[in-house]
Amino acid sequence: MTIERKIREHLRKEAETLDCPPAISNRIEQSYSQFLLRQRSGKTMKKRFIAGIVATAILIPTAAFAAPTLIEMLTRTPMTAEQIKSDVVGRATLEKLYSAFPETKSFEIIEASTVQGTQTSIILQEKGGTGKKIALHTNSMTGEIEHVIQENWGPKEKPLTALTEQEIKSKVDHLINALYGSVEAYEFAMEQMENPDQKTLMLNYTQKGSTAPFYQVLVQGHSISLSLIAGETSSSDDKVEGFFTSNGKPDYFADAFLNDDKLFSLLNISPIELKQELAKGKSVVEIAASKNVSKQQVMDVIAKTQVEAQLQSENNGEVPKNNRSYEQQLKAIEPKVLQVIEYKTDTPEKK
Repeated sequence: MTIERKIREHLRKEAETLDCPPAISNRIEQSYSQFLLRQRSGKTMKKRFIAGIVATAILIPTAAFAAPTLIEMLTRTPMTAEQIKSDVVGRATLEKLYSAFPETKSFEIIEASTVQGTQTSIILQEKGGTGKKIALHTNSMTGEIEHVIQENWGPKEKPLTALTEQEIKSKVDHLINALYGSVEAYEFAMEQMENPDQKTLMLNYTQKGSTAPFYQVLVQGHSISLSLIAGETSSSDDKVEGFFTSNGKPDYFADAFLNDDKLFSLLNISPIELKQELAKGKSVVEIAASKNVSKQQVMDVIAKTQVEAQLQSENNGEVPKNNRSYEQQLKAIEPKVLQVIEYKTDTPEKK
């Protein structure tokens, strides 16, 4: 059973007890696996250390629609329109949006929230509640808009997937150009995802030589869901890609956490050996236990590496500085590290 189908079945069960709008439910089904697979190279992580593992929980305003393990990890705090406008990250996000799409200045902020100081989310809609809608999810530390959902920006009678591939690409290009800059330098690919319930297209914009998309976009119904992945070409021969697999394919979400020399030293294991052990269906915690290394030791090593990389990027002026102490940053990233080290590959290799 594919991960998409597993998630779809889970969401259907949850829908029996939740009043979840169909559009949101469908979007989560298709978004979860894709955002979980977001690759983070070492260079990218220094600039944006918010892990892809929490993307599903933080890109949907209502945490109840996320997977149970992520619900336990994160706490979403609602914000009023006035609070988001006075918040540094919120205000900067709105300024970017208004500059890219001036018409949104007249939109209403219908929902806003933050997740444990890691991401700020804002949803705006045309007055009247039935027209264009746009959701933005910004990394609270770097100020980058990492995810955008644009809904109902086309004719109601014609879904986006009914357009030609060139027309779809043109609309996505416009969104990227407006918020991030020209897409001319990127290689482009489009494919249809396996979704018997609704036609869904995935668009990848990749830098030449990169191992992961820079932008990844899902198009279905009347919505465009864009994620800034910022894949980077690996610059180190000892880096391993796809420590985990999902449905037989590389799953890149944990790479930036596990490509850690201090972790390899703690476990007395090479990157390749770690990947081989994970491929058997073990978790990092289980591998560590077999070497008499505790879960806390593993978590401490990875968390310190990530926070130190973040602080180095701040000192170099690559990302804005935040006001949280070193200890506060360690505490904030621990839930994300825990998710990685307790995770098990979806389809273990047969012995």
